[in-house]
Amino acid sequence: MRTLTIDDRRSVINMMLRLLEKIDPEGEHIGTTEPDKALKVLKEKEVSAVFVDVEMPKMNGIELAKRMQEIDPEVNLIFITGYQEYMPDAFELYASGYLMKPMDEEDVRKSLEHLRYKNDRIKTSAVKVQCFGNFEVFVNNVPMLFHRSKSKELFAYLIDRKGAVCTNDMIIGNLWGDKPLTESLKSLQRTVISEMIKDFELIKIEGLFTKSKNGISVNTEKVDCDYYRYLEGDEKAMRKFKGEYMTQYEFAEETRNNLLKNY
Repeated sequence: MRTLTIDDRRSVINMMLRLLEKIDPEGEHIGTTEPDKALKVLKEKEVSAVFVDVEMPKMNGIELAKRMQEIDPEVNLIFITGYQEYMPDAFELYASGYLMKPMDEEDVRKSLEHLRYKNDRIKTSAVKVQCFGNFEVFVNNVPMLFHRSKSKELFAYLIDRKGAVCTNDMIIGNLWGDKPLTESLKSLQRTVISEMIKDFELIKIEGLFTKSKNGISVNTEKVDCDYYRYLEGDEKAMRKFKGEYMTQYEFAEETRNNLLKNY
């Protein structure tokens, strides 16, 4: 789960981040005192829940929440305040929750258990794939380390194929198209496949690939991919596409051109 906390006091943010990290240690929890930065985060990332302080000097929390709903109509808003008189305004915005200061772990936990919008569109996969711009892979929000650059390129190719089985001949043709087909090249291709799988197994990611004697495919349900979400019509993913797709790989040109037709 990814959460966002906005409060004009850094002490409140630090307290909230400690509670959220205790409740959801595997999640990503972001805090800021700047409403503009909060809006930027919401534009760029999928957020499961937003904790908003109502009384802030630069921008009232209710006004900030309205602007957030313009970005994401199904954002889960949880208001934080010391005054109950703001509750009617919060309810008008269909808030997911309302926390009275001072909060404790149980208060925050319950608010997360009763979110208005379950946000099914947010995938909880540990493997996040960025196709727009340069191709990059993150595991638990940390850049993935591939021991061979060709292993990373192979994974990009499998992602581009959207779960279709890629035969050994297809892989060689797209990743080594300028090389003569030799037994040495076939051996190298098998090594690259093996090491790509091993790279993921080393960090306890299993079931990501389906391998046969003549080919391999990626399990698309195991990844959170901006390209896949774009194809599903996800508005945030569509906004992130700026005309660039796996820019470092030649095999991606066909998909890139297809995306540009609708850009």
